[in-house]
Amino acid sequence: MSLYYKLKHNIVDVFFIFLGCMIASLGVNLFLVHAKLLSGGATGIALILEYTLKVPSGVVILIINLPLLVLSYKKLDRSFTIYTTIGMLSLSASLLITKPLSRLIDMNGDLLIFCIYGGVLCGIGYGMVFLRHGSTGGTDIITMLIRKKYSNFNIGSLGFSLNLIIVIIGALIFGIPQALYTLISLFIQSTVLDRVLKGFSSKKLLLILTRKEKEIIDYVIKDLNRGVTSLFAEGEYTHDKKKMLYCIVSSHQMVELKSIVHQIDPGAFITIIDISEVRGKGFLTI
Repeated sequence: MSLYYKLKHNIVDVFFIFLGCMIASLGVNLFLVHAKLLSGGATGIALILEYTLKVPSGVVILIINLPLLVLSYKKLDRSFTIYTTIGMLSLSASLLITKPLSRLIDMNGDLLIFCIYGGVLCGIGYGMVFLRHGSTGGTDIITMLIRKKYSNFNIGSLGFSLNLIIVIIGALIFGIPQALYTLISLFIQSTVLDRVLKGFSSKKLLLILTRKEKEIIDYVIKDLNRGVTSLFAEGEYTHDKKKMLYCIVSSHQMVELKSIVHQIDPGAFITIIDISEVRGKGFLTI
């Protein structure tokens, strides 16, 4: 990788990490704060302290992360520590910058509206950060440290447990309704984040076993304008040898291709697999 390309790639990463943190901060300050709802991880802890002690969440996140960053520098990968520092500083600054904008929203609004839009914006923002290999620190550093020491530890369970503790504390301080709305918001945030990471334009991998591969290959290349790869396959029961076609298409092209394949060869065997990420010629990447 050339120095110019690496520098350009790093600049793009930093830009999207900051943009993602800014979007997440808007979700927090425009919506979650008004309803006294919480978020996950260090942001959730920061919001509890902001609601109770009136300390700005951006300042709390900075204080929480400083000792964790020292541990990360000593124990973890240098690249992870650098990107985490960038993400943490971006989130802390974004929360402070967007704090005055909270006055733009009516504080007597519907809790469900605050819950939904806060979750959506946080999901989009954190998704953009993770998409560029970034992190906002907090529980991300803790989970990485545990993963390094205990490789078989269930990280997902740890993250769920930490968020559950935050929700329980919120329920004890602010009441059950806020805790329930927080759970809804966290679910929305997780769903949107997952969609951002996988991409809004999902792709499908088709594995096609057919005796009329030439007609199908011609259709994929000429009509769908997609590539297709032939793999030689042998049935272990019949020992028949034939070509298996390997093709990645968009979701709407998948419906069309599946229909055409069965028109060309009604006896074709098709396997369809969801693809979370595709990089290469013919598919857009950042």
